[in-house]
Amino acid sequence: MATLLLIDSSLFPEGDSASRSVTAVFRKAWEEQHPDGTVIHRDLAADPLPHLDGIGASAGFSDPADHTPEQQAAFALRVKLAEELEQADAIVIGAPMYNFTIPSTLKAWLDQVILMGRTVGEQPSAKGTPVTVVASRGGSYAPGTPREPFEYVQNYLEAVLGGGLGLEVDFIVPELTMAPSNPAMAELIPLYETSRDKAHEDAAAKAKALVARFAA
Repeated sequence: MATLLLIDSSLFPEGDSASRSVTAVFRKAWEEQHPDGTVIHRDLAADPLPHLDGIGASAGFSDPADHTPEQQAAFALRVKLAEELEQADAIVIGAPMYNFTIPSTLKAWLDQVILMGRTVGEQPSAKGTPVTVVASRGGSYAPGTPREPFEYVQNYLEAVLGGGLGLEVDFIVPELTMAPSNPAMAELIPLYETSRDKAHEDAAAKAKALVARFAA
């Protein structure tokens, strides 16, 4: 039975969040195709992780036998997150763009889960696991647009998830999500709706394709 690791980081609930609406479609399609599978859901807004501090960082570079009680507690969390990553057959991450980059809660998860010599290094422990990133944004930062130089979500996550953790990275990008609520973007609503619908279709198709891939 395959395991899906679902990570949501949007501050807003599903009805008000573009990224959560897409990750929900992905999960629904996954569970419909794989009802006996397991879903590990980390909602980083409802249950945020502590940011990595000196205690947790030093624990990752020292012998566990020498850890202080504080290091033991901090390292236990990092190990648990690493195990969730390693148990997953597929991962889906909701990564809305906030102030040109990812939410701080998602950065905290990354900092905690990146363990040198385990999840990163010569042989990353989750290497090859497919990860679908839902990179929603209020405007458009696509190639050729005026804001292309400010695209720090996909570039960063491709580097850390693919280059660092060794995952197989794919992106779904719902854009122009502010159009319905921003009068200045009213003429872009049709483009937003097209982008939203395509993101939902892509999420369902990707989930089904992954289930079929594991079943083969």
